[in-house]
Amino acid sequence: MLTHLDAQGRANMVDVTDKAVTSREATAEARVRMRPETLAMIQSGGHPKGDVFAVARIAGIQAAKKTSDLIPLCHPLMLTSVKVELAAEGDDCVHIVARCKLAGQTGVEMEALTAASVAALTIYDMCKAVDRGMTIENVRLLEKLGGKSGHYQAGE
Repeated sequence: MLTHLDAQGRANMVDVTDKAVTSREATAEARVRMRPETLAMIQSGGHPKGDVFAVARIAGIQAAKKTSDLIPLCHPLMLTSVKVELAAEGDDCVHIVARCKLAGQTGVEMEALTAASVAALTIYDMCKAVDRGMTIENVRLLEKLGGKSGHYQAGE
């Protein structure tokens, strides 16, 4: 059942008024594939725009906080923690992991997915002048804890 549709099939925001406040957490990931020279430039700190990972981390955190402005039926949430980690993977990839937490009445999957996605888009934006062929891959939910639906963990 799609929870964002009412009985007439119209889009609506899910009413969470009667849901219990519980601890909730979600982790998402994304990858940015690029030329090895581009990753080497990022790692060496040689990018003319500055520290690519630091800017992407901040962008991801900001995006998580703005998810309800971007995704029409998401509730505005008081996130208690947002962590965005970026690391080189091999010689041609950046792996991004975003974790969001709160004590609330609805989950934080969309916030984690948005954080990972916007961090990846920020890397693309900062590096597109030297590598327009970059690809953003495998944006997905890795894990979700809390709430009525319980624990979810993605398979390999």
